This record gives sequence, C-alpha cells and structure tokens, in this order.
Amino acid sequence: MNKHLQLYGQSLSLLTDLYQLTMAYGYWKSGTAEKESVFNLFFRKNPFGGGYTVAAGLEQAIDFIENFRFSEEDTAYLRTLTGSDGQPLFEAAFLDYLQELRFTGEVDAIPEGTVVFPQEPLLRVRGPILQCQILETPLLNLINFQSLIATKAARIKQVTKGEPVLEFGLRRAQGMDGGVTASRAAYIGGADATSNVLAGRLFGIPVKGTHAHSWVMSFDSEEEAFETYAEVLPNNCIFLVDTFDTLEGVKKAIETGKKLEAKGYKLGGIRLDSGDLAYFSIEARKLLDTAGFKDAAIVASNDLDENIIQSLKDQGATINVWGVGTKLVTAYDQPALGGVYKLAAMRNDKDDEWEYKIKLSEQTIKISTPGIQQVRRYRNANGFIADMIYNTEGFQKKEEEIMIDPMDYTKRRKLDNATPHEDLLVPVFREGKLVYNLPEIQDVKKRVEDQLSGFHESIRRFVNPHLYPVGLEKGLYDFKTDLILKLRKFNGK
Repeated sequence: MNKHLQLYGQSLSLLTDLYQLTMAYGYWKSGTAEKESVFNLFFRKNPFGGGYTVAAGLEQAIDFIENFRFSEEDTAYLRTLTGSDGQPLFEAAFLDYLQELRFTGEVDAIPEGTVVFPQEPLLRVRGPILQCQILETPLLNLINFQSLIATKAARIKQVTKGEPVLEFGLRRAQGMDGGVTASRAAYIGGADATSNVLAGRLFGIPVKGTHAHSWVMSFDSEEEAFETYAEVLPNNCIFLVDTFDTLEGVKKAIETGKKLEAKGYKLGGIRLDSGDLAYFSIEARKLLDTAGFKDAAIVASNDLDENIIQSLKDQGATINVWGVGTKLVTAYDQPALGGVYKLAAMRNDKDDEWEYKIKLSEQTIKISTPGIQQVRRYRNANGFIADMIYNTEGFQKKEEEIMIDPMDYTKRRKLDNATPHEDLLVPVFREGKLVYNLPEIQDVKKRVEDQLSGFHESIRRFVNPHLYPVGLEKGLYDFKTDLILKLRKFNGK
C-alpha cells in the first residue's frame, strides 16, 4: 500500500504570494476567470553546474492539489486586507467564491525520479486561468526544492560509488517542512537512510542513528559511555570516537566491541566527526583490522558534500559509510533551483482555437516557449540519446523529426521515429480528479538509479559535464520564432 499520507492535506491555500490572489481577483472581477489556459513549469539551468536534474516533489504537489481549498479561517484573514485607500482589498463575494473553489482542471507531469533537463516542462497545468494561476507559487515551492535536494543526493551517491549515504541534516534544515521534505528528496536521490524519524514514519525511509558527543560527555569516562551504550543497545553499536582523542577512542571502541562479541553481538563500527578524516580513517582501519573487526564500518560526517568526499577518496580514506547533513539538506552551494511557471496558451472556449502566449526578454534563455508541451525521449541500445519538446496541438508524427536547440539554432539533430521513444509527461489529474497511481518511494528511488544508468557517464561529470541534447521540434521552433518576430513587430523591411 502506498504511504501517501497527505502531508499537505490541510488548508494551505494561503501558502502563496499575494499577487496570485490579486490576479485571481482581477480574473474574477473582469469575467475572465474561466478562460482555459495552459501553464508549463520548467527550469532554465541545471543546479550545481551539473549536467542533469532529478525531478522530485510530485507526490506533495498532488497532495496540495487534491486538498486545495480556502477555509473560513483563510477568507476571514483575507477580509482584513486593505488597499492603499484603507478599503477592503477583496469584495466579500469574491471571498465567498474562493471558499467554494476546487481544482477542476488537468495536470500532466514527468514522474518523480526521472532525470530531466533545462526547458523541459516538469508539470503542465491546464484549466480555468484563475485556478491555474493560483497554483503557481505552491507548485514551484514543492517541485523546486525537492528536485534540488534529490539532485544533490544523486551527485553525492555517485561519488561514493555505491557506499551507503546517511542523511543527517534535520537540525540544520530550513525549518520543519524543509527538514521533512529534504529527507524525502535525499532518499529519492540516493541516500540510503535518514536520521529524521518523522520522515521515516511519513515516507517509509529507513532511519539510522546511535549517539552524540553529549552521551560520551555525560559519563565519567569514554569506556563507561561505550560500555553502557553497548549494554542498552547491543544491536545498534556504532561508537562516536572523537570526543577527546580520536585514536584512543577507536581503541576503547575495540575493547567494547570484544565484550559485545563475547555476548553474541557485533561491533557495527565507529564514527569520525572531526579532524583529518582521511588520516584518522586509515589509522582506525588498521586498528580495527588488527583487532579482528574487519567488517566494522567507518562512518564519517562533518560538513561533507560530493567534492569533499571525492577529495577524501583521492587521499586514500578508508571511510565506507558517509553521513551527510548540512550541505545536502540545504543544497549548500546552490540554495535554489530557479524553476518558473509560464503561461503558454489560452482560449475563451473549448471550441475556440488556442491563442499561444510567449514571454519575451533581452536574454534568450528567459524567452518562454509557447504551446501545450510534451517531452519525447529517444533511446538506442546504448541508452538515452535526445529529448525533443513538441506542441501536442496539431503535432503530426513524421518518419523523421528535426529538433533545434532553443539557445543555438545552428545545433540541430535528426531523429528517426523508428527509434524507440516515450513521452515523459503522463496524466495526473483529469477534470480535477486524480488519475495517477502514486508509486512507492522505493520505486521512485529505483527510477533515479535506472534513469542515471541510461545516460552517458559524461553528463554526470562534476566539471564541464556533457550537454545532453534537448531541443524544440522544428515546427514548434519555427512557430516560436515567428511569434517573437511578430511581437517585436519585425516585418522584414
């Protein structure tokens, strides 16, 4: 059974920016609230200077949309808001309308755990413009953060080369919700367990932990601390050895380990949390192996990330379990993904033609793409080879597609439609009803592994990663170009 516990199952509709509500009021007041619209949620750059991103946060977005509503308490608060003239910002009738509002539109999304790239829509929201507009801020909040953390975790897991990663970041996370969702996203991306007990209960993530320095300091000696812990929890013994003198601490952990063995238990290992982790791990390994504890793990923590872990490995560190906290759950070197949510099409009635929308900019990367977009991923026997973004309206499959890089029109690629391919966005909501079967979190985690293994290893490089080919289908590219020229009033003269 899916552990879908509706973390966002209460009224959270005020978790938004005020301008979403003022625009909603404007749509309602002007009689345009029911105009059908399409919004695409996407990001412009991979985080951490990397070559890929892991999509995450869809389950929480589903929670939010399923339970989207304004409570009486919400509207009572909104009644207190005033404009510059001191008068109520919103009419009472509008607030009554909000209390009856439920999402009635459609959502298509790329499943969690999928490796994605800039410009690709992670979500496509279609329905009355007021409803679609008001979902912008919460959807970005939910998808941006978890995708960022899942990507960070994937990078860390990549560099440990299969060795366990433990997420230890709750105490440094950005608030309670940041801590819980970071633990979830980190597990999806590659972490093997978390110290966060609430995340363990909510999402079925394995939880790990033993003791802190305060445990050792609360006793008269390190020996007494270790032995007391071993008596209380003989089946959970990894000793933190650097409270006073690291290598002496290792020796005392070994002595306690021998007493555990005599009682039929095993020394799980030691943890290093300070100092020269490479040196201490090498010396600790010698001591443990000489004492016969060759299976005992050496766990390391202390502000680790993928770059420090790589450095430690290059130095010959004998660490084989990695506790990663602050720099994972806060995405320390890039604290935001930068996803955006752009209007791409509108029409007055379902029988009308779509009017495509585009946001212009002096920066090419910030020019949005119009259309009701879908992403088609092609693969060959060696793995994934290219992603093509196309407009589902009027698209006719040809024997051969041409896709064009939206940032450089000279970069073009021919794609034979006999090549195996799949469309990444799948139906999630139809007429406001959930039609998507949520996978177990372990299946999402496995999807990340499978996805990454399907791409050439060059996209996973930390320095100057290969740019995986992503482009617009030629018809969409040409249409976008014509629309830009029209809006800029270029007539060719």
